[in-house]
Amino acid sequence: MLLHGDILIVINILPLEIVSVSRKGMMFYPLEGHGRFLMVQTIGLDRGFWWHIWAMAAILFCASMLSARLQAQEADGALLIEIEGPIGPAVEDHVARGFEQANAAAAPLIILRIDTPGGLACSTRGLVKTILASQRSVACYVSPSGARAASAGAYILLACHIAVMAPGTNVGSATPIMIGGTPGSTEPETEKSDHPDLTDKVINDSKAYMRSLAEIRGRPGDVAEKFVSEALNLTALEAKELGLIDMIAVSIRDMLGQLNGRVVSIDGQQTELDTDLLDVTLFERTWRDELLAFITNPNTAYLLLMAGIYGLFIEATNPGLLAPGILGGVCLILGLYALQMLPINYAGVALIVLGLALMTTETFVPAFGILGIGGIISFLLGSIMLIDSDVPEFTISPILIGTVSATTAGLFLFVLSFAVRAWRQPAVSGNAAMLGSTARILRWQSGAGAVKTHGEVWSAVGIDDAKPGDSVKIMGIDGLTVTVSPLKTTDNKEKDDAI
Repeated sequence: MLLHGDILIVINILPLEIVSVSRKGMMFYPLEGHGRFLMVQTIGLDRGFWWHIWAMAAILFCASMLSARLQAQEADGALLIEIEGPIGPAVEDHVARGFEQANAAAAPLIILRIDTPGGLACSTRGLVKTILASQRSVACYVSPSGARAASAGAYILLACHIAVMAPGTNVGSATPIMIGGTPGSTEPETEKSDHPDLTDKVINDSKAYMRSLAEIRGRPGDVAEKFVSEALNLTALEAKELGLIDMIAVSIRDMLGQLNGRVVSIDGQQTELDTDLLDVTLFERTWRDELLAFITNPNTAYLLLMAGIYGLFIEATNPGLLAPGILGGVCLILGLYALQMLPINYAGVALIVLGLALMTTETFVPAFGILGIGGIISFLLGSIMLIDSDVPEFTISPILIGTVSATTAGLFLFVLSFAVRAWRQPAVSGNAAMLGSTARILRWQSGAGAVKTHGEVWSAVGIDDAKPGDSVKIMGIDGLTVTVSPLKTTDNKEKDDAI
C-alpha cells in the first residue's frame, strides 16, 4: 500500500482463477509463468498523469521485490504426490521415487493427497518409513470431500509432520483382519486364555505402532490407539477437536495459506514454512508405475504364473515350437517378480506345484485317475491359499480361481483321454506286437516245428497235426519259441501280409 497526497494505491497478488473482470480504478498485470496477477487499485480523486506515474512505479517496485522470491519458489515448489485406491507395492514405489525427487530438488514441502481404503501391511510400513526418514516437511491431505484415510491411510496420516483433512472426509478403522474373524472381538472373561494368542500379538503390535506414530508428531496416542483396538472412525471435525489433525482445509491453496508461518520440527531442527505463494507440482505417474501396478495385481500375477507354467509345459512336450517356451518364460518371470512383491503363502505355491506335478504324472502312469483328482484338489487349494492378505483388493478373485482350475482340469482330462486311447491300442512293435498275428508253417513234426511271421523264422509248438504251408495264430511267446493254434474258419480266409 502506497500513499501520495490524495492518491491511495493498493497492491495485491491474486491467483489466476480469482481475476475474471477489470473494474474501474483497477489494473491487472499477469506475472508470467506463476499463474498469478498483480492487482493495482487506486483510491483518490486525481487519476490523471500522476496516477499513471505512481501506478507504474508501484508495479516496478513490487516486481523487483517479488521476482526473486517467486522464481525461487517456482524452482523448488511443493511436490504433490497422489495416493488413490489400495496401497500396495506400486504405490510404495511411486511415493518413494517422489520423495527422492523432492529431496533432489530441495522442495520445501511434500504434499501427500490420499484417498484409500487401506492396503498391505508391508507396503504401508515401507511408506511410513519413507515419510519418517524424509528431510523435507510432509503434509498429508485427505481429499477431496468424501475421501477417506482408512486402515493403512490412518498410519500414513499420523506419520506426516502435518495432518490435514477436507470437510466431509473420515479417518480410522485400522483394525487388522485375520482369517477366521476380526482381532479385537470380545470374548467372555471366563473363556479368555491366560496366554496371548496370535490375534493378541497382531493387535498389540498394531496398537503400539499407531501410538508411536502419533506420539512422534505430538498427537494424542491414546486416541490414535483406538483406531486399532476399537476400529474408531472419525470425521474431519472430530479428528480436529481431538488433536489428531492440525487443520481442516477446503483446497490445497487453502491449506498452504494456513500453513504459512507454521514451524515444523525435522530431526530436532525447527523449520518455518513459507507456503503462501508456493507453487505446487504434481508428481506424475509414469508407464513404469502403471506396469508395476498392473502386474502386482494378484489376479494378474496369478494369470502370468499359470501362463508361464502352461507355456513351458507345451514347449517341453513339443520341442521346437519356440513361441510357447519364450512367452511362457517371460510370463513366468513376470509372475514370480510380482509374487515376490506380494504377501504370498509358500504353502499355496507348493500345493499348486504339487497339483500340476500330479496331473502331469497321471498322463504317463496309469493310476486310474487317482493322481489326477488329487492334483486338481491340490491345485485348487493352493490357488485359494496363494495370497496371504486380508485386503479385498489384494486377494485373488474366486471366480478367476474357479475358471483357471476348471480350465486346468479340462486340459488334463483332454490329455488323459489321448493317453487312455493309446493304452487301449494294440502294440505295434516288439514281441508284444506278434500276439494274435498269423504265421505260416515251414516244417512240422511231432507237435513242433518252424513258422515264419513278420519276415522272421521262429521255433513253434502247440499243434499236434499240421503240415508245411498251413496258417496258424500266434498265442504266446516264450523266449525264441512261439505257441501257435489253428486258425478258425473265418481266419483262414484272411491274408496276413506280414508272413
